[in-house]
Formats: sequence, structure tokens, C-alpha cells
Amino acid sequence: MPTSDASTTDKPSAASGGVQSLERAFDLLERMADAGGEVGLSELAASGGLPLPTIHRLMRTLVACGYVRQQPNRRYALGPRLIRLGESASRLLGTWARPHLARLVEETGETANMALLDGDEIVYVAQVPSKHSMRMFTEVGRRVLPHSTGVGKALLAGFPDDEVRALLSRTGMPAATDKTITTPDAFLAALAQVRRAGYAVDDNEQEIGVRCLAVPVPDSPTAAAISISGPAGRVTDAATEKIVPVLQQVARDLSVSLTTPGTATT
Repeated sequence: MPTSDASTTDKPSAASGGVQSLERAFDLLERMADAGGEVGLSELAASGGLPLPTIHRLMRTLVACGYVRQQPNRRYALGPRLIRLGESASRLLGTWARPHLARLVEETGETANMALLDGDEIVYVAQVPSKHSMRMFTEVGRRVLPHSTGVGKALLAGFPDDEVRALLSRTGMPAATDKTITTPDAFLAALAQVRRAGYAVDDNEQEIGVRCLAVPVPDSPTAAAISISGPAGRVTDAATEKIVPVLQQVARDLSVSLTTPGTATT
């Protein structure tokens, strides 16, 4: 008499009350992303603790749905249907962040931004402008290299130095202004300062006359940072001492809204 594979049935998960096979499928997708987007079955089995037949069955289902594709070399890669989901999620992430950015503007007086690390680039996904007549504006959807931005520093400070060096070797370090950091060693020294201080500064490095302060969003589902930007004459060292604690608190509150079910739209 044939027996069912209990490890892939849609029984409730004791930990979450959800469906165990769905949890396992999404865990596989996340581990594929962590591995660079392409893996073999044996690698998934070694890192996840599931039996190889269970992983194979889950991967076949993901392939059939278009969320994974099998390469000619028999390895598995993230599939194209995930692109549409990711783009929609990025737009929603910006929507969920806007109330927090509005609070940041209210408390600091400066333009507030949210940005993500997308591949090797920084992409701005949300902005709330300052009420000042002289204010900074960054178009939502704009992409920049991370080495010349506060949000780029805030995000890359969470990565090991060898990964940062590899990214910089791929992107290069063109100078946006004469203040831009253009060598890997100097940039790594700047990241060390970010880790010590708990925030990043773009001091006329992306645009002359503009200073930005940035912090990462802790425990964000994807690498994200928020920042304020304004004229260097307003974002002074004295102003920085007052603004940074506000930035850090808003980042923590945004993190809670992104990671706690049911709170993102409240």
C-alpha cells in the first residue's frame, strides 16, 4: 500500500498555525536568494535539513508555478514570476513607509527618504518633501551608486568588508563631486565610522551644498535605509545631534510596522 510523504502534506504548522508546505517552499526561495539565486538540490538539502525527496517535490511545484526555473545544468534558479511580485512589494514598501517619513519631516524639518539596496545600486522608493521653500528633491525610482550617498553607507555598513570591496570593483567609484570618496580603503574607513556612530553622513558627496544623514532600518525584510537631506547650512553638526536620535527611533518604528503582521498600514 503506498504511503504519503508526511513531510510535504499541507498540515498546519505547529509553530505558526500556517501551512507547513508553504512555509517550507518560501524558506527554499529565501535560501536560494541568500545563495545568489541559483543552487543545486544537494546544497539545499545540506543547508536546510529537509529530506532530498521533499525538497525535490517542493521545487517541482515551484517550477510548475514559474517561481523557480531549472537550468540546463540541472541547477535551480529563481524564476521570472518573482520579478512582478518584487516590483509590487517595493511599491507597497514605499507606501507603508510614507507615514513614518512624514513624521520624520515634521520632527526634523528636512526632506525624508527611504531607499533600498537593489543589486549593486541604491533605489529610492519613497520620499516626503520638506516644507521649507529651499529643500532637497530626489525622484522616487532614481538609482545611484552607493559609495556617494548616506543611505548607501548606512546599508553597506552592515556587510562584510570583502563583500563591499567586491561591489565597489563591479560598480567603480566615480566622483559625483570633489568631496566624493573614490577609493575602497577610504570608503571602508567611512563604513567603520558609520558602525561606531550608528548613522551615516553624506557631506556634499552626492551634491555640493547638500548634507544627508541616514540609518538602516533594522530587521527589514530587504536591506533598507531612511535618511533626511537638506542644505548644508541647516544640516549642521549641531542639528545632526538632534536629528540622529529621531532618525533612529523612526527607523525602529518603521521596522516594527514592516515585520509585525497587520501593522504596516496602520
